[in-house]
Amino acid sequence: MALVTFFTKLGCSTSAKQVDLLKQSGHEVEVIDLLSQSWTGEQLITFFGGMPIKKCFNPNSPRVKSGEIDPAAYSQEEALKLMLEDHLLIRRPLMESEGKRLCGFDPVTVNAWVGLEADVLEQSAKEDYASCSQTPASSQPCR
Repeated sequence: MALVTFFTKLGCSTSAKQVDLLKQSGHEVEVIDLLSQSWTGEQLITFFGGMPIKKCFNPNSPRVKSGEIDPAAYSQEEALKLMLEDHLLIRRPLMESEGKRLCGFDPVTVNAWVGLEADVLEQSAKEDYASCSQTPASSQPCR
């Protein structure tokens, strides 16, 4: 199984579910606070791969939800500058394993990348592991 470095906003219940899926499949997961990292544009772009830059924005960021920021309105350079200033704009999680990096959690893509157990993959099809969720006990929205 793989060691997956998992950059996310600590306390996010959706991320906790994603980490749990990876662990259920036998992976070791190192969770790191995405918001406290000193990112560079060059580092971030390696997680985004060929994704259109508008898809690299966190749709649950307060600035995106309010309409202050329209992800489709920015060039790659402009978007990276915004994300470096406000880490909540970065789509999560950012993941790394065995030299490959991914942005966002799509169970089918994660399965092709590091593998998920069949029952875990089946379970992931029944729930939304990509959208922000908040447990009632949580005092902070998942943004």
